[in-house]
Amino acid sequence: QVQLVESGGGLVQAGDSLKLSCSASGRTFAMAWFRQAPGKEREFVAAINYHALATDSSYSVQGRFAISRDNAKNEVYLQMNRLKPEDTAVYYCAAGRVRDPYYITSNEEDYNVWGRGTQVSVSS
Repeated sequence: QVQLVESGGGLVQAGDSLKLSCSASGRTFAMAWFRQAPGKEREFVAAINYHALATDSSYSVQGRFAISRDNAKNEVYLQMNRLKPEDTAVYYCAAGRVRDPYYITSNEEDYNVWGRGTQVSVSS
């Protein structure tokens, strides 16, 4: 089974940018980022299919966050711009279970491999 490792989190100020990376141990298909803030349920952030022809993102991050991938490196990225305090959370990378290069989903149940997460903290 593929293993995922996130990196790039940290403590920043509101308005700053961060780029998260997710390194996979093998080939993946649909990939996504989710996040979980203290006391809240995990929520979808962004997703991308294998060919990077389709992306999806939650309303709360549209226009500020961008997901991308480099299949040659087995890496997925989340560029986060204009960060807000409400973006503070543990960010998780996830790999989808459907082995279709065009498939994309925001449904958490469709992702069966998860990283351990990386903390992003945004101060006001």
